[in-house]
Amino acid sequence: MRPALAPHSWPLITFVAALATGDALREAAELETDIKWPNDLLAGERKICGILAEAIETPAGRAVVVGIGINLTNEAFPVDFATVATSVARESRRTAERETILTALLRALARWYSLLHEPEGAEKIVAAWVSHSSFATGKMVQVTNGAEVLQGITRGVENDGALRLETAAGLQLIRAGDVTSVRPARMNV
Repeated sequence: MRPALAPHSWPLITFVAALATGDALREAAELETDIKWPNDLLAGERKICGILAEAIETPAGRAVVVGIGINLTNEAFPVDFATVATSVARESRRTAERETILTALLRALARWYSLLHEPEGAEKIVAAWVSHSSFATGKMVQVTNGAEVLQGITRGVENDGALRLETAAGLQLIRAGDVTSVRPARMNV
């Protein structure tokens, strides 16, 4: 992709890909998914899709390469990951139709990518992403970025896609890291 956007908005391309993939899985396989910031889709709290976007330099100028990996079958991941990963076939209880999903994905990508370039498109993408993610607000999470580990409650996202995390030290803006849900400890009474 060669977005005609300010570079600070380029991280939203990952949001575009997540929204498009969720739409495609809903349309082609009747699956509802949840978006985990910033680049995973979950079904039944297990990973069904991962998205990577990387800015690159080309002879024609900067571009973004987007990779979308959808687990179509359980063979897409090692057996050891069955507790944290899932597939379209498992969740929909039918054969995953690769071409049908791909066609729906390309249509949805074109629609969301076009919206991103419209006036106020970034705000619309962020609002749509928030409405499709249980991780956007009010979720206790742990964020790991290398050796740094933060824990807190999600408080939405910035217009450039950064996650707002309320920690004991105050509000932090997270621009990179692996987010995992943290279940609150039960209190014995």
